[in-house]
Amino acid sequence: MSVSMTVSRARAALLGGSVAAAAVWMSPAAQCLEKDPPHPPSHPFWFKSIFHGNDIPSTRRGYEVYRQVCAACHSMKQLHFRHMVAQVYPERRMKQIASSFDVTDGPGDDGEMFTRPGILTDGFPHPYPNEEAARYANGGALPPDLSVYVCAKHDGCDYVFSLLTGYRDPPVGVELRAGLYYNTYYTGGAIAMPPPLSDNQIEYEDGTPATVSQMAKDVVQFMAWAAEPGHD
Repeated sequence: MSVSMTVSRARAALLGGSVAAAAVWMSPAAQCLEKDPPHPPSHPFWFKSIFHGNDIPSTRRGYEVYRQVCAACHSMKQLHFRHMVAQVYPERRMKQIASSFDVTDGPGDDGEMFTRPGILTDGFPHPYPNEEAARYANGGALPPDLSVYVCAKHDGCDYVFSLLTGYRDPPVGVELRAGLYYNTYYTGGAIAMPPPLSDNQIEYEDGTPATVSQMAKDVVQFMAWAAEPGHD
């Protein structure tokens, strides 16, 4: 056996031992990020009872939160404006909301695409033209579609509420790389989404104070309705 081969094996063994030691020992800060997030507490959402339907005033407020905050990054590809008629808003009001969006349509008689006001049969607008644009705008992270998000996650409504209200300063000794934020309920503790809600960020049409917890509750109610529009 050559000397060089013996030295190479020794180096490999030393490196392997170092890696194993590093895997076994982690600083308390690293251990903090390695832990699974706590299970979100159960919140008394009205719609959880089999005897209750959706809280429509809360659903309306939740749509306001989605439209003014969440829709900047998150799509709801399975929803059309018509789904909200009668269930959430009267038809006249829903037509006003739909027409406030510019929709690309066509081609027209000249073969060109054109822009027109939205109508009830249009889907909710998408924040990005494609997945690549979405990732580019969000540092490589892809914002999930929210159409059925609360059904896709275990205890999804409780999880989303806890996530939206779970932003904290990182524990002592934990340093997050640029572009990440500490959230108690996110796996690993580091999330790319900045805290989306802040007190009085929007003004509710019905005058309800727009606290973080109120907006989180309302947008969860809207997401629960969106996942099953025919529930009631």
